[in-house]
Amino acid sequence: MIKCTLKFSMAMLLKTTSSGLLTTIAISKPLNKCFFTRAASLATLRLARSFHCSLPRKTTKKMVTLIVATTTDPASINPANALLAMPGWDPTPSCLQDMKGFGNGAGGVRVLLHNKGIVEEDDLDRRWEEATGERVDELVFLSKHTAVSNRPALTVHPIGVPHLRPGDAAPQGGRPGWAAPPSPRIGPWLRHLKKLAQAHNLVPEFEITLEGTHHGPITNTPTMFLEIGSTDEYWKRQDAAQVIALLVWEGLGLGGGAAVGNWNGEKDKNRVLLGIGGGHYAPRHMDIVLKDGVWVGHLLSGYSLPMEDPNQSKAETNTKEIGGTWREAIKAGFEATQSAFPGGEILAHLDHKSFKSWQKNAITGFLGEQNIKIGKPNDFY
Repeated sequence: MIKCTLKFSMAMLLKTTSSGLLTTIAISKPLNKCFFTRAASLATLRLARSFHCSLPRKTTKKMVTLIVATTTDPASINPANALLAMPGWDPTPSCLQDMKGFGNGAGGVRVLLHNKGIVEEDDLDRRWEEATGERVDELVFLSKHTAVSNRPALTVHPIGVPHLRPGDAAPQGGRPGWAAPPSPRIGPWLRHLKKLAQAHNLVPEFEITLEGTHHGPITNTPTMFLEIGSTDEYWKRQDAAQVIALLVWEGLGLGGGAAVGNWNGEKDKNRVLLGIGGGHYAPRHMDIVLKDGVWVGHLLSGYSLPMEDPNQSKAETNTKEIGGTWREAIKAGFEATQSAFPGGEILAHLDHKSFKSWQKNAITGFLGEQNIKIGKPNDFY
């Protein structure tokens, strides 16, 4: 209960501070002091959160970055906690049910913690904007990585399941035929991650690598996943968590330095690699992306390019005769990459050795039909 010697028509008005925290200010002159019990303070905080999340939104929307982690995964929550231990973070209303929020006012960055699987919370970009009026311009998800090899790894990758047909199950989230815009930071952050991992003596124990485009959750904002693999022992490694946290901290310029990987579409450095073919860890695309200044979009591994053999592998093949969803996957990957790199020139880079001749002929023919240029390694440097 509130113990107070004064009656207000409305005692307090909520105010948002520059750091994003809520406070209260009096809007009528008190006749005496008003004392609040602990219960009343908690009730006021709940009211504040509710009020903040339902305020009318300004026409000009603030742009923010969302860092998303789940408490159910040590490879997700440990880097998030390491990041939140760095300066400048304050608890804020998450405005989304059953999620905790933290804000770093200087950088326009928000951390969201939830208790579901990392691929289960769809449309966080849209939901956050609807709840707060802040427009999300990029999403970074923290997650564990699994691999048959069990090899320790730190990985970076775009997301989507563009090869699935409508109605297909998507066991790892996403929507069949969909590919999220890839974060332009993927290439620059991969290179920075390698430097940080080397500086913290994680290399050569940990492999630093890209992964092909795969899984959800659904977003329509430039997105990347940062993952620690590949077994429970490594998911819990605090040194790996610290390196991922430093990558986010330095990559977004939260420590005062320049952010890493801001896309500006400069004409002399605007070529973007669209990876086509190869294994899940994209080794031939990696060889190019590790070079300074290279930008990378979607990476469509062989399993994301289902092609049905027309039994004409020794003859010229009409691309229309080859079944499978490979065309749809390439088109979705190209369009999503194009949307993430405005003003960029998207060049397809093929892992030629991963294709049979009829597959390569079909893909190059389709790329020509779609006016998608093919790049050689030197075209990206």
